[in-house]
Amino acid sequence: MSSFEAQFFSEIEKLRVQLLNDPMEEVQRAVREISQDEILAQIEGVILGVVTSLSRDEVPVLELPNRSSWANVSFDSVVGLQMSSERSATSVRSDCPSSVSKFAQILKILSVIYRLVQSNSYATKRDIYYNNTQLFGSQRTVDSIIDDISCMLKVPRRSLHVLATSKGLISGDLCYLEEDGTKIDCHPSSAVSVSSNIAGIKNIVSSAKFILIIEKDATFQRLLDDNFCAKLSPCIMITGKGVPDVNSRLMVRKLWDTLHIPIFALVDADPHGIEIMCIYKYGSVAMSFEAHSLTVPSVMWLGLLPSDLQRLRIPAESLIPLTKRDESKLNSLMKRPYLTSQPDWCKEMELMQQNKVKAEIQSLSSIAPDFLTNIYLPNKLRYGGWL
Repeated sequence: MSSFEAQFFSEIEKLRVQLLNDPMEEVQRAVREISQDEILAQIEGVILGVVTSLSRDEVPVLELPNRSSWANVSFDSVVGLQMSSERSATSVRSDCPSSVSKFAQILKILSVIYRLVQSNSYATKRDIYYNNTQLFGSQRTVDSIIDDISCMLKVPRRSLHVLATSKGLISGDLCYLEEDGTKIDCHPSSAVSVSSNIAGIKNIVSSAKFILIIEKDATFQRLLDDNFCAKLSPCIMITGKGVPDVNSRLMVRKLWDTLHIPIFALVDADPHGIEIMCIYKYGSVAMSFEAHSLTVPSVMWLGLLPSDLQRLRIPAESLIPLTKRDESKLNSLMKRPYLTSQPDWCKEMELMQQNKVKAEIQSLSSIAPDFLTNIYLPNKLRYGGWL
């Protein structure tokens, strides 16, 4: 490494050492793998319960943890949002007109998963939907039930041998092998789709100094066009194209577990962007049962910060007034349990509340067309301008 590079990355290197010396990170990395036999036994237990109820002339009932309630979630600074052990559940009865279809759908998908695990084969959620479109009605129904089953069995979705099509993209100083042996080279001048089977990725090779999570595809493509990774190499860029899918979140976590390098988030200075960053860092209520493998609490907020809008004197015509919905979202975010440990984040959000404006990352181009790539990001990274 040249003396210039050593000086440029000095703040990032300090952060990396600090993160590695945090004993709590070791706890967060420990995720127990679940064997195929355990998964099969769990499914057999559910089916045995149904059969036992029928043999006793009782109505079979399935209990699904409620994945949409904050009351079922607790916050752990090491893990993020995780489902409480004392959680409420929803009963899916086989004799109730409003839930009989869902009961049948759950049993059908359980049978498909059982065969997949038993034969050590994989299927996509779309495959499962087309297995019986009449029964399921929509792809969304299948997606939701698979997550319900994962939560009910306390088994990560990837262990159920069900894959989801990824929407995320990744680029930069990174090579790895897919489970089938295919070599993936995320060359800085191009982008590849995030893998649909993150658990199967192996032989990760990278000299990256940091990972940059980018909220929107448009910003990702702009940095790609500007050859950002090559200019500021080595680094890795990833985008979930808005609210991230599970595969994008799993990929970020996999890279952290393997490379142990700082991870920064570049999002719009608005409530929606902040929430997306929080999903990567702390998780979501709906997927809180899988928090241990999805969250990376060491993610840092690089920008766009509400304080940047004043500091950089972004023109007023590039700022957008907060809507009532924005204000409601912001108020909701500020009540989240994890923000008590982020006083600097709270100050930024309070500033947004006071000024009643938001801005997209693209607003930086009003200063200069190449401001984001050549000035804003290099300065932020060089001088430690993150929270």
